[in-house]
Amino acid sequence: MTAVPPPPTVSRSQDLHDCLASYRREHPQDVLLVEERVSADQDVTALVWELAARGRGPVVWCNDVEGHDTPLVTNLFASRTRIARWLGTEPAHLHEAYQQRSRQAWPMREVDTGPVLDQVTLGDDVDLTALPLITHFESDLGPYITNGIVVAEDPVTGVGNLSYHRAVVLSPTTLGTSLHSRGDLWRMLQDAADAATTLPVAMVLGAHPLFMLAASARVPFHADEREIAGGLLGEGLEVVRTPVHGLRVPASAEYVLEGVIDPRHHAEEGPFGEFSGYSSDRSTHNRLDVQAVLQRRDGLWVDVVGGNSDEHLNLARVPREAEMIERLRERFPCVIDVHYPRSGTHFHCYISVRQRRPGEARQAMLGLLGWDPYLKTVIAVDDDVDITDDSDVLWSLATRFQPAEDTVILERLPGSALDPSSTPDGSTSRMGLDATRGPSFSAVRIRISAGARANAARLLDSLLERGT
Repeated sequence: MTAVPPPPTVSRSQDLHDCLASYRREHPQDVLLVEERVSADQDVTALVWELAARGRGPVVWCNDVEGHDTPLVTNLFASRTRIARWLGTEPAHLHEAYQQRSRQAWPMREVDTGPVLDQVTLGDDVDLTALPLITHFESDLGPYITNGIVVAEDPVTGVGNLSYHRAVVLSPTTLGTSLHSRGDLWRMLQDAADAATTLPVAMVLGAHPLFMLAASARVPFHADEREIAGGLLGEGLEVVRTPVHGLRVPASAEYVLEGVIDPRHHAEEGPFGEFSGYSSDRSTHNRLDVQAVLQRRDGLWVDVVGGNSDEHLNLARVPREAEMIERLRERFPCVIDVHYPRSGTHFHCYISVRQRRPGEARQAMLGLLGWDPYLKTVIAVDDDVDITDDSDVLWSLATRFQPAEDTVILERLPGSALDPSSTPDGSTSRMGLDATRGPSFSAVRIRISAGARANAARLLDSLLERGT
């Protein structure tokens, strides 16, 4: 008799619960456990904002959110150090590790079952009002889904697409959402409209951090971010089929909402606090009709802090920076590093260069302004300037930049529809500021020797220990 192989099982290495348990054991100081009751109306966001004001960005775990029985976890991506740890590297090598691992795409591994199938609710029994949503900002329309990763698949090739989209509950079975990125999901919806059909989708609400990071990847239309997730994880992403449309979703996800987007139907949604730091009501006003809810028995509610928080920005910024650094260095060897500062949300970028001939910094700036559709301003500085320090970059701009000679402006280009200063269709102008030393620049930057700095540090440590 031929032995029947056991059904495929789910790897614990792809389970968010095991990931967070391991992280809490190894880095307990980087996880803030909140046992006190917090309100579902802005308290979580306020807590994260206060931590950031104190220079801290730990994972925030709230066990008692008023009105909900589900623990809430947020701020996962607020720390680059933490993201680097999940990728098995140091912060200095974050971008290289991301690029290397994301290129090693792994095919998905379909399994028979997984934790996300613990509880499956279908049809008229669906009740989205039971989801443990929170309100993030006073200016928001109401409680919002901020961690919604929409999965869609090409009906011919089966190639999938992942993308983040905010969503608000409109009724027990409908969501209002925006496809404001006008990306691949928007393209797939237009194809559905041309075919006079609906677009089946699944919205993943909470999964392993590396799956969430893969959903922000900047890849061509034919690339499947679920295979990129496998590259980041170091093994094929384990997936199960959704019950209605058979879409492949992470077997260990916390929640999955399955349904359709009908291109003929629209719904009002917004305003919501976006990455620009403004409350935005710009929206494509799409309606997602939910036909099934999948959830773990022990589910966590994974929240992504909205607005211009470190988490919201880092989640999109790390893949973007990794791609831009690699492309720039390939074409322009003078480029040393690239940094998207929090102060510029996604609209500003600093590049550090070591010029071998005049004009190289301008070439690099133009390349970056052409490649990244979100950017409006790029500032190029010499490699003696710390591009992670806004004040150092502004000092270089103040002392090495002449507006009439060192400004490059490009007009009427596509930008972000969520930029409140752009035109209604998202058009914008772009600017490059060359704050590098020109060929005739002769001033010498002041310096304090390393020995004197070390002596001063020892003296201050001694004085502080004595309470002086």
